Amino acid sequence: MRIDWWTLGIQTVNVLILVWLLARFFWQPLAAMIETRRKAAAGALAEAEAARSEARSALAEIETTRAGFAEERARIVAEAQAAADKVRAGVLAKAEAEAEDLRDTARAEIEKETEANRENWAEQASRLAVDIARRLVARLDDKALQEAFLDSLVAEIGRLPDHARHSLARDGATFDAVSASPLADGDRERVRTRLADALGGSPKLDFKADPKLIAGLELHGSHILVTNSWRADLDRILTELSHDVRD
Repeated sequence: MRIDWWTLGIQTVNVLILVWLLARFFWQPLAAMIETRRKAAAGALAEAEAARSEARSALAEIETTRAGFAEERARIVAEAQAAADKVRAGVLAKAEAEAEDLRDTARAEIEKETEANRENWAEQASRLAVDIARRLVARLDDKALQEAFLDSLVAEIGRLPDHARHSLARDGATFDAVSASPLADGDRERVRTRLADALGGSPKLDFKADPKLIAGLELHGSHILVTNSWRADLDRILTELSHDVRD
């Protein structure tokens, strides 16, 4: 193989010129461009890092603010719950008071109605008893009935202590002998005699009639009252019945 040194030298020179030209007009601008891009990228990275730091700070502030919101929300909820509990307690207390008032009113109304019914019942019973007693009186022997009540009145007086009976008849004491119907003269004398014997003196007797007694003979005085009639018996029975109904 033959080497042409001139050609080799020229080619070498051409290569060197090409390398110089590339280094001069291509690699230097390219390197400068790459450096510029590198610096720009480094600046962008620095800005991005700064932005990321700011973002972290902002996120930390947001978390802090959010935590504050959570605490504020919890406080507001707690205050609202306390206010609601207070209002509910007030409403319940008011409702309970109103319910108690209604119960008291209802009880009062029931008691009032019960008392009215009791009084109405007592009045009807009294009227019925009086009517029955009057019908019975109409069927009985008036003389025998008067004698029975006179015996009962004398027996009632006889149950008084002796000193009480004698003191009633002293010093011109006056009594009312009250019967359901006017007594005949003979009946008055019999009553006067038997009452004088029972009292142990000679009291003054005024005879009066009171149809409300239905039947009976009573002795009324300033210091004594002997009830001895069907009306008194009926009133006593009705009082006992009313007492039993209340119990």
